[in-house]
Amino acid sequence: MGNGNLLSFQVSPYTRHNTFDEEHKRVVAVGLEREYPTGKLDGISLFRNSFGQPSAYLYPWGGVYHSIGGIRPLSFKWTAGLLYGYKEPYERKVPLNYKGFSPGAVISLAYEVKPGWAVQVNMLGTAAFMLQFNAPLN
Repeated sequence: MGNGNLLSFQVSPYTRHNTFDEEHKRVVAVGLEREYPTGKLDGISLFRNSFGQPSAYLYPWGGVYHSIGGIRPLSFKWTAGLLYGYKEPYERKVPLNYKGFSPGAVISLAYEVKPGWAVQVNMLGTAAFMLQFNAPLN
């Protein structure tokens, strides 16, 4: 990229729901995220939601704060954007859903194991948390 932006590939192999639902399916996500030198974040994640429906989360807004609590490899992240995919009969599983589209927000803690490579935990509202691995593409 040459402009100081960090582009990362993300994969999430595990999601833990806070409440049991026999209809829950395994969630695996892949995504791309761009971090700007200013700490701004944006990106996209593609996944099958908890009910097996193809879904996406596009986030044009976000930020990252490095060295949390004086721990250099620890970062706090937040993102906000548009979630798509929760359709009938699961449209009420996310708030403010209209024809599969709803607002989305995620907060995360990431730990960088080596430059650009990180392990991250995403909080998905009050519904679940997701384990994620990040790898640099540039």
